[in-house]
Amino acid sequence: MTLIDGKKIAADIRAELSAEIARFTRETGKKVGLAVVLVGEDPASKIYVRNKIRACEEVGIYSASYTLPADATQEAVESLVGSLADDSSVHGILVQLPLPAHLNAERILARIPSQKDVDGFSAENIGRLACGKNGIVACTPLGVMELLRRSHVNLSGKYAVVIGRSNIVGKPMAMLLLNADATVTVCHSHSDHLAEICSRADILISAVGKPHFVTAEMVKEGAVVVDVGINRIDGKLVGDVDFESVAEKAAMITPVPGGVGPMTIAMLMKNTLICARGLQI
Repeated sequence: MTLIDGKKIAADIRAELSAEIARFTRETGKKVGLAVVLVGEDPASKIYVRNKIRACEEVGIYSASYTLPADATQEAVESLVGSLADDSSVHGILVQLPLPAHLNAERILARIPSQKDVDGFSAENIGRLACGKNGIVACTPLGVMELLRRSHVNLSGKYAVVIGRSNIVGKPMAMLLLNADATVTVCHSHSDHLAEICSRADILISAVGKPHFVTAEMVKEGAVVVDVGINRIDGKLVGDVDFESVAEKAAMITPVPGGVGPMTIAMLMKNTLICARGLQI
């Protein structure tokens, strides 16, 4: 069994991006700029934002953080995002999710221009992915693809199963795999014969958000298993995959923590640079 080390691969990518960003600044005289909007005091969101800002500092991206109170109005949040959309020094805009329940997240995210949509959540960017055209791709599935590529996993003709159908991970993950010539099945909470389907997968990707959901009997001998899940049990981070038992059958597997998580932030940095370069979308 080979452990896919997301921390090391992400560190390699950040080093590469640091050099590219420095070159961009030398050639254009501009700093790559990312604006992060946080609404409320959710502890997990604050940690995520802090980690993203730290990553920006490491690779040479200028980051500006905007924090609004938990009771901020819809108009206030939309106004802030709109002003950042008009700011030429801001190349990427990230609104940290989840937002407080009284806010309409869809309307707020719609204020982010597709050219500054570093999360890849806009309808236009998702549509471009579905059509196989250039666009900004959601960071987590993009990170999974980079993990697989740098681990020399051939996807062409392989049978890939994705557990989870969210707009953030499951759906874009399936489309990326299709674009890489894999044969793809997407499973979810209403799927019949889930274990049987998963057990036939050459590539199994779980993004279901249930701790230890994927067990050894669901995994084909010699499969590549990617665990996107981040769950907390008694203060400890665990994935969707029952790591100890599955690792005995898998040819390659990602750990939690230290697998997909670091790649998500690395891809955010990459997407910000793509936006700064003015990708025509």
